[in-house]
Amino acid sequence: MADDMVDVAIIGAGIAGLTAAWRLRHDDIVVLEADHRVGGRIRSERRGPYWLNWGGHVYDGGTASATQRLLRDTGFESRPVPGNLAGLSMNDKLLLSGRVETFPFRIPMSWRDRASLIRAGAKVRLAVARYARLSKRRAGEDEATRQQRVYDFMNDRSFADFIGQLPEDAEALFKPTVTRSSAEMHQISAGAGVGYFNLVWNIGAGLSHSIVGGPSTLTEGIADALGARVHLGAQVEEVIHKKDSVLVRYRQNGTEREVQARCVVLATTASVSHRVAVDLNDDVRQALARVEYGPFVSAAFLTNETDRQPWDDTYAVATPKRSFNVVLNMSNNVHGYTPERQPGSSFMAFSPAGLARELLEQDDDTILRTYIEDLDAVLPGVASHLVEAEVARWHEASPYCFPGRAKLQPILTRRAGRVMLAGDYLGTQYTESAVHTGFTAAEAAAQVLATERHKRPSAARPPKSTAS
Repeated sequence: MADDMVDVAIIGAGIAGLTAAWRLRHDDIVVLEADHRVGGRIRSERRGPYWLNWGGHVYDGGTASATQRLLRDTGFESRPVPGNLAGLSMNDKLLLSGRVETFPFRIPMSWRDRASLIRAGAKVRLAVARYARLSKRRAGEDEATRQQRVYDFMNDRSFADFIGQLPEDAEALFKPTVTRSSAEMHQISAGAGVGYFNLVWNIGAGLSHSIVGGPSTLTEGIADALGARVHLGAQVEEVIHKKDSVLVRYRQNGTEREVQARCVVLATTASVSHRVAVDLNDDVRQALARVEYGPFVSAAFLTNETDRQPWDDTYAVATPKRSFNVVLNMSNNVHGYTPERQPGSSFMAFSPAGLARELLEQDDDTILRTYIEDLDAVLPGVASHLVEAEVARWHEASPYCFPGRAKLQPILTRRAGRVMLAGDYLGTQYTESAVHTGFTAAEAAAQVLATERHKRPSAARPPKSTAS
């Protein structure tokens, strides 16, 4: 048991928690992570010049983004994904160049499907234009105001209701873009689905950078800098407000432990935050309970070919009607920045939502056999050069914006007490939302600490301590 007081206890060592910890690194902090590694749904491993990847893979490249602020602060680097960001494989046709809006006209399909696709595509195109305008930050407004406007956009119905019933091939072409949220088209709001098309059709407007060395270079680098203040295998069981502090009870190595903190940054999934933060206001706990997540399954592959491949310059290939909905060419980040083609490649296959549910309970060998068969059909010849493959599963992978989600945002982002929430479920921009809310929560905690230090003008700072 620990009776010493720390300034801030940060629960969760995903990118949101690590961002908060970095911002508060000069204070007396402790980071409690239930898993035995940091990074959460960010996971990559180096393999020579390449990296295997299973989770978050592209990041906001805008100079004013929270992600770029974190990278500058920590000394890590991102760079634009080179070459062509999007391809398509469907009905035995592989497209690796050209504008994505032209793909439906170049894929073999019936005239009925094509006509339906043209009508639905025109509808989405108009909505994307509206989304692109409203999602831009306006002069003098803060991020919370902009984010609420994005949530409010077409949040009264599902994307399936908006788009209408489609024949098989037309629907299949829409699915890879919409279901990347880990939700099906009938689960996600119309506005959120349109937002995903905005990301795909307006490449460079958002998530278009890769982290040099792989995403875990950043998360593991921050954790290394924090050192012994990061506690792995620390399963938090309860977070309770006291008069002038917060008590955190957790289990580590089979032992019940606790730490008191002046503030807590709760950087866990909404379901974990709801479970452990037992005395948050009822409306906040109810809102946390309503946040929806979908699953995903992914696999990373390493190959050893020596010749240049047709897809070397393409980052992502959408794969409708396969066991995964996209193949990501992680080695494109290397091939595109080296003058000579280096041997080998690295790929990631990604199955969200319904595709993931079909795979989650299967064993790794079965999943890999299915993936490899489809991978070789999409990128012919890849299977003969495989040297490594590994599966990852996330039952709660990505939060998605469902019809009615906008009403929860003011409740979830309202600051109350000494527990601050952070995480990607508080925004619509994946890792960018996680980093932004990590900074926001840390800055709120820093304000509390500054106020209390001002009230103790003659008191010396308490000695630094670590949870035990």
